[in-house]
Parts: sequence; structure tokens; C-alpha cells
Amino acid sequence: MTKTEDAGWVRTWGTSPQAIDAVFADVTLRQEVRVSGGGQRVRVRFTNECGTGPLTIGAARLGLAVPGGGVKPDSDRALTFGGRAATTVPAGAPILSDPVDLPLDALTRLSISLHLPGRVESCTGHDMPLDVGWAIPGNAVAAHTLPPNAEPLPAQGFVSAVEVVPDGPAGAVVALGDSRVDGAGSTAGLNRSWPDRLAERGLHVSNQGISGNRMLNDGLGPSGLARFDRDVLATPGLGHVLVSIGGNDLAISFAPRDDGPLAEFLAMFPGDPVTADDVIAGHQQMIARAHDRGVRIYGATMAPYEGDEIFSEEGDAARRAVNHWIRTSGAFDAVLDFDAVWRDPARPSRIRDDLHSGDHLHGNDAGYQALADSIDLSLFSRGAF
Repeated sequence: MTKTEDAGWVRTWGTSPQAIDAVFADVTLRQEVRVSGGGQRVRVRFTNECGTGPLTIGAARLGLAVPGGGVKPDSDRALTFGGRAATTVPAGAPILSDPVDLPLDALTRLSISLHLPGRVESCTGHDMPLDVGWAIPGNAVAAHTLPPNAEPLPAQGFVSAVEVVPDGPAGAVVALGDSRVDGAGSTAGLNRSWPDRLAERGLHVSNQGISGNRMLNDGLGPSGLARFDRDVLATPGLGHVLVSIGGNDLAISFAPRDDGPLAEFLAMFPGDPVTADDVIAGHQQMIARAHDRGVRIYGATMAPYEGDEIFSEEGDAARRAVNHWIRTSGAFDAVLDFDAVWRDPARPSRIRDDLHSGDHLHGNDAGYQALADSIDLSLFSRGAF
């Protein structure tokens, strides 16, 4: 690949790698993703970043998805790795496919198939499969229709990004956060998270949300600060960063303690309790690291959560303190006031009933649409700060 061929890449779809409890052996994984912005050339980033041993990919293919798990025949492209059809990815590493020519319109659905010829016991993927995928016995990467023995995938596996060379100037918008970025509560398979809906407004968007994620401590996935360089700053074509994280840090730190089911849930989140000042300091770190790269970073206020079992008055007070800092400090290059969009005017510690998924914590399709609609698109016409 020449330097010219390697220039101009922009991430058009992404998901944050995390360890997945799944075992595969001699199986094809076929997964569909919807790109945000279009382009003329495309490559796929596969991942073994949470793997404990080498990952062998026997074959991989890419094409335009058709309903029912199929692939449009004239769009079918073999993916290679340094010119080879098969490759082995070291433990802890990602790998980029060689680029292929495939014109893509914005919001195109892609089908990505990879054959795993050996047994894989440490899976890297993403544990909330809002997109669709199937496991097919044997090597079925070249099948243009979904074989009848295909079974639904419980999670995304081994695919972490799709990148394109756009037709004109473009930059990637990266959304970093927790389940509310990940799209928990929205309709699976329909691309209804707020980063998805923001992409529909004409942007290349990469969703780096992890459900249950925290800014300061590991737990469900590495902490936001720990993965910031990998998931955000290393993004090809990075233009802007949207940060919506910290709510889980505070809610878990101040959650009611008992010996019931809530205690079992909280046990998944190790680490000492944190304060509003700790979360503010975490935001300041992300701002400094983004600014070191000359990238604008926008902070989202944390929406309310009263009605969920993890709610406490102390946690809500800490949330409001951080939101006050986000709004008034001027530390971020702009503020996305998600709290103002979702809160019930009659009871500001709760989400409006028409905007949450029934759990008083996550959005429904309308709720995430409201967040996307609230974002001023002129923010993304600005260059470096």
C-alpha cells in the first residue's frame, strides 16, 4: 500500500472492544453494520484486543447487506490482510484489512463475514448487539444468502470499526460514553441510538459507548479514561469528540447498599467510591488530552435517573454539581445539555415519561431522537480550537 492509498481514512462505524463470554469453533460470523458517512474505498478493523491467545481468521468478506442476512452478489468483496486471505492476530492486537473499492452511500448497511477455523475461547466484541448477526457452521463467508442453519449471534464479535475514504472533506465525530451512548433501551436492529440518529443528519459518527461503563474505574469494559486514547484519539480522521460519561461513577458510588439483588449488581463494579470533584477532574483530563491533539471536545450534561433502583438523593446532588460545572466552567468547547432535553420540568430528577424506555434510566427511540435533534450541527463545521 502506498502512502497515497493510505491517506484520507475516516471512521464511519465503530464500537468499543470488550471481553465477551462466548466460545466459537469452525464457524462463520456474519454481522451487519450501518455506516454513517459514505465513501469510495473501505477497510475493516478486526480485533483480538481482549483475547488471551492468537486469533486465526481463515477468510473474510464484505458486501452490501440485503434483507434476511444476504449479500448483494455484485458488491461481494474478498478481504485480505497484506495480500493474504488468512491471517493470525496476536493476543491484545487489532488488525486492519487491506482496502477494497466499494462505493458506499451514507447510511448503507454492510455485511461483514469472517470464518474462524479454530477454537476461540477468549472473544473480543461488544456485548450489546443492537445490530444483527448470525453464526453459521463451517466456512460460509461466500454465501450470498443466509444458510438455514444460521443462528442469531448474542453479541458483536471481532469487528470494531469500518473506515472509508470519503468523496470530499469529512471528519469523524466520536461519541464516548456509557449505556445511554450505546443505545440501551432503543429498538435493536433499527439504529436508534442518538449517535445513529446524529449520523442521519449528515456526519461520520463512531459510537464508542459501553453499557455500564464508568469514567474512572474499570468494570463493564475498561474505564473511559483508560480507553480514551484507543477509542477516541486514535480514530482515523478524528474531527470532534462528544463525551457523555460519569453518571455511572456517581450513581454507583452513592447507591443504596443492601444484601439483595442490587448488591449483586453493584459487585460488578470494583473500586473506591468517587465524588463530583473526581468526575470533574476526569473530564478535565479528557479535555486536556483532546486539546493536545488539536481536537474540539464537547461535554454532555448527565440526564436524571430517579425511579431506577440505583437512585439516591446524594448521587443526584453530585450529578447536578457536575452538570453545573459542565454548563458554567467553559472548560469544554461546547455543551450538549442532555439533562435539559430529558428531564421532567415537574420533577427534574426524573426523565420525562415519553422519553425513557420504562426503566427511568435509558432512552426509548423518541428519547434518543430528541438528544440527536438537540445537537447544533454548526458545532461540526468548526476546525481545531
